[in-house]
Amino acid sequence: MSSLMAKELELIEEFRDLSLVCERMTKSVKLGMLKLTNTFLEEVIEKQKTDTRLLKYKALIEKGKELYINIDENGVMRCRGRVCVPDVPELKRMILEEGHRSNLSIHPGVTKMYRDLKEMFWWPGMKKEIADFVYACLVCQKSKVGHQKPSGLLQPMFIPEWKWNSIVMDFMSGLPRTAKGHDMIWVVVDRLTKSAHFIAIK
Repeated sequence: MSSLMAKELELIEEFRDLSLVCERMTKSVKLGMLKLTNTFLEEVIEKQKTDTRLLKYKALIEKGKELYINIDENGVMRCRGRVCVPDVPELKRMILEEGHRSNLSIHPGVTKMYRDLKEMFWWPGMKKEIADFVYACLVCQKSKVGHQKPSGLLQPMFIPEWKWNSIVMDFMSGLPRTAKGHDMIWVVVDRLTKSAHFIAIK
């Protein structure tokens, strides 16, 4: 048993040398590519200082307001433990690409990618931006498999032999009410001659 544990620890260290996030759990080992490096956090801190929305939160925090956003010991603004990502397109894109195209991600769908990223990051409209990013991925579009049953063949409608032998009906609603209280029109059309009757109803 001890030799197995030693081999497991060696393997974990090898994973960490490859810049993989490796978390040892009770019955398994969790791997991931997303990693909050000091360089990345320093960049986030600098961008947070110029983000108008986050500066408003920071001012409220300094006034003693209790918010779901706080500042950790390293000066990083976090939302319930997750890093508050400033509204910087380049920074967001770097996170999205890492969460979608890294060696272990292998182009996840919207739900899986959102679930992975929301454990570490937060910004308003995050789920929609993730969805837009995934739907714009050419690799995902090419490999997308349809799960719907193939549509059946079109069935042409028969042609009536006599006028008014086959009719179609519809209702036009949302019209201004007349003096007699009518606010709808019942439309009856003969399929053969296309002649129609318009009947006011309420």
